[in-house]
Amino acid sequence: MSEQAIQRLNWGCGDHTLPGWINCDRRSLPRVDLACDIHDGLPLESQSIDYITSIHALPEVPYNRLIPTLTELRRVLRPGGVLRLALPDLMKGVEAALRGERDYFKIPDADATDIRAKLVVQLIWYGYSRTLFTHEFIEEQLRKAGFARVDRCAFRQTRSRFSQIVELDNREAESLFVEAVNTCA
Repeated sequence: MSEQAIQRLNWGCGDHTLPGWINCDRRSLPRVDLACDIHDGLPLESQSIDYITSIHALPEVPYNRLIPTLTELRRVLRPGGVLRLALPDLMKGVEAALRGERDYFKIPDADATDIRAKLVVQLIWYGYSRTLFTHEFIEEQLRKAGFARVDRCAFRQTRSRFSQIVELDNREAESLFVEAVNTCA
């Protein structure tokens, strides 16, 4: 398959868009190609996307909508397609707080001074995040959504055949990275 034929989706992009991606967000923003709510279904054909990357968008989804959201993302993936997720890692935050690493937290003292208060504010990101994540939790959710293969990955490293799937990676210090392969036809 030629590189030009590859279809890739940047789901939950916000203002973090790149050319060559189908940039999708629930808000209509500059350079967003698809403004839609995934809960209403993505306006994409089934099995039309080779890979999807999503950076810290899934935490905004309430717990009871995780499986339907992941299932919808799997629906648009071609067989063998890959979903790459970067998610805030609950355990990294807890461990940083226990070690007293104030620099880990992006929360200014005006919003929280105690390190454990900073932990809470950062994990819920001022009320934006509705769901918290560990590797084990997201792996279970992905399997419930029908993904048979789930791989833990490192920042800017992929276990997939799509080397450019890591282009959108950011927030290394606070994130976990996982890839799920759509093995269903």
